[in-house]
Amino acid sequence: MIKNDAVPKREEIDGQYKWNLEAIYADNKLWEKDFNKVKKMLPELEQFRGKLQESAKNLLKCLKTRDKISELTSKLYVYAYMKSHEDTKNTTYQALTDRVTSLTVQLDTAASYITPEILTIPEETLSAYLSKEKDLKVYRFLIQEILRQKEYVLSPREEELIARMGEIAHNPETVYSMLTNADLKFPYIKDAEGKEVELSEERYAKFIRSEDRRVRKDAFQGLFTTYQGMNNTIGATFSGSVKRDTFYAQVKNYQSALQAALEPDNIPLEVYDNVVDTINNNLAPLHRYMALKKKVLGVEALHMYDLYVPLVAEVQKDVPYDEAQKIVLEGLKPLGKEYQNLLKQGFTEGWIDVYENQGKRKGAYSWGAYGTYPYVLLNYNNTLNDAFTLAHEMGHSLHTYYSHQNQPYVYSAYTIFLAEVASTTNEALLMDYLLKKTTDKKEKLYLLNLYLEQIRTTVYRQTMFAEFEKIVHGKAEAGEALTPDLLSAIWHDLNVKYYGPEMIVDSELDIEWARIPHFYSAFYVYKYVTGYAAATSLSQQILKEKKAAREKYLNFLAQGSSKYSIDILQEAGVDMTTPQPLEDTIRVFEEKLAEMEKLFAE
Repeated sequence: MIKNDAVPKREEIDGQYKWNLEAIYADNKLWEKDFNKVKKMLPELEQFRGKLQESAKNLLKCLKTRDKISELTSKLYVYAYMKSHEDTKNTTYQALTDRVTSLTVQLDTAASYITPEILTIPEETLSAYLSKEKDLKVYRFLIQEILRQKEYVLSPREEELIARMGEIAHNPETVYSMLTNADLKFPYIKDAEGKEVELSEERYAKFIRSEDRRVRKDAFQGLFTTYQGMNNTIGATFSGSVKRDTFYAQVKNYQSALQAALEPDNIPLEVYDNVVDTINNNLAPLHRYMALKKKVLGVEALHMYDLYVPLVAEVQKDVPYDEAQKIVLEGLKPLGKEYQNLLKQGFTEGWIDVYENQGKRKGAYSWGAYGTYPYVLLNYNNTLNDAFTLAHEMGHSLHTYYSHQNQPYVYSAYTIFLAEVASTTNEALLMDYLLKKTTDKKEKLYLLNLYLEQIRTTVYRQTMFAEFEKIVHGKAEAGEALTPDLLSAIWHDLNVKYYGPEMIVDSELDIEWARIPHFYSAFYVYKYVTGYAAATSLSQQILKEKKAAREKYLNFLAQGSSKYSIDILQEAGVDMTTPQPLEDTIRVFEEKLAEMEKLFAE
């Protein structure tokens, strides 16, 4: 029997709120046709093995062949996975994802000799190739990057063995995703009206912001006790993921898994350490914010389930999806008419999968392949936070759109270091618009609270995640076993440090590390912090300098990975090699906190 207000099935969602994946493949038969095409194309790479030193033409043909196969494989991969994300219990698309994952491993294996073989070519010969063969010049930066990372490239045979392990290495994340998206079942709880509703990850996000403290506590306990019941299983998958990171770092001659994650983007280790150190040195403003939260909520003890509730509850209201689109369009006007038109195109042409349904992948993301729409997955739940998520993900999508339109396939994907800049710039511009628009004290307080929450969750919280990753990987590299008890103890201590003396870190929260999917992409989350800091700077420049800054920003969006990430940001007007952008962001936090304290005192 279906209980009240159950999560809807996929077929119950109106088609206008679903993405148009048929624009990639009208049906699975066409997907199969391209899948078989790639299988037949893979042996073409073998004809160049051992022959890259012979001529510039051989090198060019090899790279172009690899790109052609990779581009088509990417399209297959994106379609299969996004179809599976519509309903993670759908075995048809589980099978397609398994097959295309295997196919990508086959491609990586077939192409694994290319980089080691390029490194056997004398640099003066490579230089001559680039001068002689006009069409090879597009690969100049790629070749430069290969030479820079020469010490971390193994022999062709060793690289092939590592490539063949790709499918196995992906397994911890696959198991975790299936467990948490498809198999994990949460209890029913009573909402503020006393109606029984099924708890889910997406609904938790709304319940934990409820004005009713009982609802918050019930949702908090329901969610985390469910995860606690799977702590050994999830602990094993996470430990396997960390061991994978450590293994790859060691065999590729990196000093650590952290260096292995940063080196491909040419990011110095000091940048990561600077993020953790700078935030650790500036925890006082967060502690001050917790003290204000405790005072305004009027609670004797501040618990972790009080962390997300807005301090101005009266202003909470539903924001329907159609209204969110209008808000986002208005807020992003400083980016110009061209950007506005692209937003409208995304809203109306099937880029976005809007609402939650049974089995749908949780969270939100932007994703696409070269030549497809830059799609967006949402689990929209009619909150202002969801409107910000829409702006955030469309920031990713238009970054992808500009990069794909302006770069060849080889440089079309921007680095993860840059990935959060465009999305967070959108959020910053939207917040500025909403704060300037309101004349209502309560609404302004609500928005200031939201602004502080954005910085708390994106800068402070993600830095805590980054510190957790560094500690955990360090222990694994030292040979220490990553038991669930150890992971929970580390998580507990970090929360105590970050949130300070006013916060009671409830024991249920100790398992929270088990619900963070980003931990399966090692050392990713610190880029949210650097991205937010860069976005804060860029948004201020756009608002102050208008046209000149906007043109630099749109040029930034068009760069893809054609240059080093640090250099692309510097050209846009932000120097991430210094702590300045992060320190400026903390100052913004303190300014908004002071403004909020003053309004509450009036």
